[in-house]
Amino acid sequence: MHRYEVALMMNENRLTNSFKSYVGWDDDEQISSCETSFIEQEFSPKLHPGEMIIAEAQSVLLFTPVNEQKTGISGVLFVTNFRLSFVTSNEKHLKETSYQENLLLGQYDVCLSNIDIIYLLTGDKKKRLMIGHRFNDKVKGLHIICKNMRTLSYSFKFSPLGHGKILANALLHHAFPKRHQLLFAYDYSREPNVQSRYSTPTFRCRDDWEKELQRTKCFGWTLNSSNNKFRLSPSLPQYIVIGSAVIDTHLRIAMQHFRDGRLPTWCWSTVNGATLSRKADVVDPSNLTQENAMLEIVRKSHPGLLRPFIMDLTKNLPSPKDVNQSFIKLRELCAPESARQFWVQDNHFYSLLEASKWLQYVSSCLSSALTTANKLSRNESVVLQERDGRDLCCVISSLAQLMIDSHFRSIVGLQTLIQKEWVVMGHQFCTRLGHVNSTDSVKSPLLLLFLDCVWQLLQQFPSKFEFTETYLTTLWDASHVSIFDTFLFDCERDRHCATKDISPLMLRSIWDWEEQFMDHDLIQFHNPLYNASKVKDDLLKVSTEISCLSIWTQCYYRFLPTLEISNGGKPLEDFAVRALINMSDNDSKDTQEVCTPSNIGSFFPFTHWRSSNSVPPSTLTISSLSLNTSDLQMETSLVEIPEHL
Repeated sequence: MHRYEVALMMNENRLTNSFKSYVGWDDDEQISSCETSFIEQEFSPKLHPGEMIIAEAQSVLLFTPVNEQKTGISGVLFVTNFRLSFVTSNEKHLKETSYQENLLLGQYDVCLSNIDIIYLLTGDKKKRLMIGHRFNDKVKGLHIICKNMRTLSYSFKFSPLGHGKILANALLHHAFPKRHQLLFAYDYSREPNVQSRYSTPTFRCRDDWEKELQRTKCFGWTLNSSNNKFRLSPSLPQYIVIGSAVIDTHLRIAMQHFRDGRLPTWCWSTVNGATLSRKADVVDPSNLTQENAMLEIVRKSHPGLLRPFIMDLTKNLPSPKDVNQSFIKLRELCAPESARQFWVQDNHFYSLLEASKWLQYVSSCLSSALTTANKLSRNESVVLQERDGRDLCCVISSLAQLMIDSHFRSIVGLQTLIQKEWVVMGHQFCTRLGHVNSTDSVKSPLLLLFLDCVWQLLQQFPSKFEFTETYLTTLWDASHVSIFDTFLFDCERDRHCATKDISPLMLRSIWDWEEQFMDHDLIQFHNPLYNASKVKDDLLKVSTEISCLSIWTQCYYRFLPTLEISNGGKPLEDFAVRALINMSDNDSKDTQEVCTPSNIGSFFPFTHWRSSNSVPPSTLTISSLSLNTSDLQMETSLVEIPEHL
């Protein structure tokens, strides 16, 4: 049975679509008078400090995804220096539902940094817009493909003459900036949040590194500040942890022999002294003297003087280019442009999935990480080696630590891990996520590959992690929001320089989730099955075979209304578990009666395409939920416990 057939069987009696029906691209019928009166109203987005409107188009139709442009909603489309914003009167109804609401983006908004491909529709032709392209034809519509697999189709059929052309030109100009300083983070003038319940160390100061060394009881390694002001390596942080036997003079000489100065640096230690470290290749493969000397330092840092295992990640794992090509094929499969493409792909779904190699790459990463974790648990040091030491080193190092150290399985723990292994260690977020347009750079969603691997761990060990798949999906979305510096730079040096410019950038951490979401959304980040009091450092022996892996449906399918299961799926199970825990913790006869919120589907809390007419908000029972050992007390909807649970 195909993926779509399962969803369709569950959806035979789905609620009526909340979107009004309009004519398609080429129909000559006119819109009804009541809809015309709505379109003629004046709407505008609520602008953030530093945000400005660049262009707008009145009377625009936004079509429901994958429906052959037959149903949609009308509104006004804006291009600002931050987002593509679609404003409609329907939006006020969505605020009454329990779906995720980003405080920075309207429901139908998309950040410009999230836009990957823009197609221009003129007459019967469809043309992909490229940087520097200019057009004089009448713009009939736009089809936009986003980096997070969201698709948006607009029609300018009822817009005043010239509105579509003006908006398309403005969007093309601002969606693909050629300089980093053109990102909205430099214009956003709101003061950063100074306190957050998700306080996460940045590893930009000595104290953060020393605390981590103390927590892991690190032996044979020391904190070194020779890279102060990034004098020795532009891609490494100012503080690095290296073997204690290395003296500063030798360090400077050795770094010259490794690509970008990335000699073996410490990542993590076991209590028995085995270490996980990472390094780049040597500049001259014919001269391995300095590499051998540094590996000898790693050996001497082990209490038993054992030689480390060298894992060359370029042998069994995909390159960043391979990962990007795989993602493009996966996106074509999960974000079809039409209903026809949707059903054609369904007939060959598994073969197309296999051809994308995405699950194969997920399997390979999990396998390499498990090998690393197993060796560390057997008190054997491991050195991860990669050409530049900034891509797959981040993935495998982080996964291995998740498998072996329960500290990183909490929300703040995972954020600490990403900050330590990705952000300050110089993963090229700006390049790999394509924040700045460049023909020379290689885009690659390695962060998504890592998050998918983490999701697979969460499926196999559902009570071992504090965070949920909703948290992981939201984190992927947040990486495309051009406000927070966490995922905007290629290295710490670039971030440091941006704060020293004439117009300095104010650093904002993505981990300050309160700047984007309310408490009722943040509660969805917390796994009700997780119990912090029972956490222990057990090795997670994940099954890495492709047959044991699954497609991350919430992240990849959530923009396909056809696949959504009404009143079913994992979200319903999650609400049931939260209700059980809540009633157990209250231990009271007068526990509030709960009911099933009928507007929740299998892609909750992300899909809104049919939520506004699904159930009146007054029929939902709201009750305070406990988060087991969490100190968060928030409000959320509960469900009736199905009899079969």
